[in-house]
Amino acid sequence: MKILVVDDHPLIREAVQGVIGRLEPGATVLAVGDSEQGFAIAEREPDLELVLLDLNMPGLSGIPALKAWRRRCPEVPVVVLSSAEDRSIVLAAIGAGAAGFIPKSSPNAVMLGALRLVLAGGKYLPPEALAPVQPSAARAARASGPDALSLETLGLTDRQAQVLKLIAEGKPNKLICRELGLAERTVKAHISAVFRALRVTTRTQAALAAAKLGLVAAEKAKPS
Repeated sequence: MKILVVDDHPLIREAVQGVIGRLEPGATVLAVGDSEQGFAIAEREPDLELVLLDLNMPGLSGIPALKAWRRRCPEVPVVVLSSAEDRSIVLAAIGAGAAGFIPKSSPNAVMLGALRLVLAGGKYLPPEALAPVQPSAARAARASGPDALSLETLGLTDRQAQVLKLIAEGKPNKLICRELGLAERTVKAHISAVFRALRVTTRTQAALAAAKLGLVAAEKAKPS
């Protein structure tokens, strides 16, 4: 087993290496301090099985860094390892393609369980991201709405933003396929990702969110 840790804190890298040693004795753990170094390793180590990525690092960081990893190494699952535990950040990371999100405050046993789950093909979210939203928080979310977020915070890719815009303009899937030059299966996958990121279940709800995000004028947000 070969795992890459991308984190600029030496102590964190050492701690994670210790946990991985318990996960798989004899596992090869490679560690670097930023994504650019990580990409270089990924190019020369095609048998990587997992990447653990800190979101707050020098250079390329945050959700853009995660998107870059998913774009450049789509076959390797990426687990975010972060000191941030805000629900919106967790969901944005999952929406951008992370296979899991492990807060750095998690006990070693939790990290072990999370890594086992991801390596088995599952996804790991911390319990706080799955907990029901308290009424006061829900009211605040309704008051702010999607306009309080950005495409970056939501974790939408450029292509997913294009799909959302066309949904808001009332374009059916076949026309979206034609305009973007995509297969219908790919468009459906993008729509599912958009719905998850926006936490909506219908095209009408997605269209209203697109208007609030400034992708279309409010009067155009009338999907068929």
